[in-house]
Amino acid sequence: MATNSKHAAVTWLVRRVLLGVLILVLVSMLLFLVTQVLPGDVARIILGKDATAEQVADLRLRLGLDQPLVAQYWHWLTGVLTGEMGTSLANGEPVAGIIGPRVLNSVTLGLFSTVLILPLAVVIGVFSAHKRDSPLDRAFVAVSSLFTALPAFVVGMLLIAFFATSVFGVLPGVSNIPPGHMPWWYPAQLVLPVATLTLMGVMYLGRLVRASFIDAMNSEYVQMAVLKGLSGRRILFRHALPNAIAASLPAASLVTAVTVTGIVVVEYVYSYPGLGTAVVSAVNSHDLPVMQAGILILATAYYLFNLLADVLAVLGKQR
Repeated sequence: MATNSKHAAVTWLVRRVLLGVLILVLVSMLLFLVTQVLPGDVARIILGKDATAEQVADLRLRLGLDQPLVAQYWHWLTGVLTGEMGTSLANGEPVAGIIGPRVLNSVTLGLFSTVLILPLAVVIGVFSAHKRDSPLDRAFVAVSSLFTALPAFVVGMLLIAFFATSVFGVLPGVSNIPPGHMPWWYPAQLVLPVATLTLMGVMYLGRLVRASFIDAMNSEYVQMAVLKGLSGRRILFRHALPNAIAASLPAASLVTAVTVTGIVVVEYVYSYPGLGTAVVSAVNSHDLPVMQAGILILATAYYLFNLLADVLAVLGKQR
C-alpha cells in the first residue's frame, strides 16, 4: 500500500510539473501576443516622430519586427531559455543586466517579509486560538478580516500616512536605493515596504494557523492525550502545535506566492527599485523586452510557489 501511494504521489507530481510547464508556455504566448498588439510602433517610438519612413523600416528590419509573429515568438522564447533576453528598447542595454539587480532587490524584499511572516503568523495564530472567543481573539479575527479585504496599496498608503508624514514622520515614504547598492545597506528604506507585505501575510496566514490549531485541539488524538493525563504543555508542543503547523504549510507556500504578486504593488507604492517597478516603467516606455522578461519571471515564481503549496498539501495528506 505504501509503495502504491508513493508511486501515485510521484505520478501526480510529474503530471503537475508537465501541466505547469504547459501553462507557462501558454502564458508566454499570451504575454507575447498582448505586448505585440499594444498601440504604437516600437520602431517609431524609439526613433521619435521626426524619423523618416526609411529609418523606421531599417530599424524594424534590425529588430526583427518585420518577421512573422511565430518567428518573433520563437526567437524571443529560445533567447529567454538560454539567458539571452534581448536588448532594452529604451536605453539599448541588455535586458538581463537591467532585470538582474531588480530581481535581487525584489528577492530581498520578499525574503525579509517571509522570514517575518512565518513565525509571527504561527505565534499570533496559536495565541489567538488558545484564547478562543476571548476579546483578544475576537479583535484578531476582526482586524485580520479587515486587512485581508484591503488591497496592498491601501495598506501601504495608510502606513505612509502614519509613519512618513507629519503624524509621526519617522520613516521615509520612498525607498531611494541607489543603483548598484544592496537594499540591506538602507534598512530604513526597507521598513515600510517589508511592513506592508508582512502585515498582509501575517493577517491571512495567522487566521489559517488559528483554524488549524483549533482543529488540532479538537482532534481525537489530543482528546485521548487529555484523558491520559498528559500535561497541557506536552499536549501543546508535542501533539497540537506540530500538527497545526503541518496543516498550515501549504497555506504558507500559497502566502509566499501571493507575496510575489503583492511585491509589484508595494514596489510601485514606495518607488522601490525592484522587478515590479521595472515592469511598470517598461510598460510606460513601451520597452517590450523588459516588460516580457519581467512578467514571465513573476509568473514563473508564482507558479513555483503554488506548486510547492500543492506538494506540501499532498505530503500532509499522506502523513
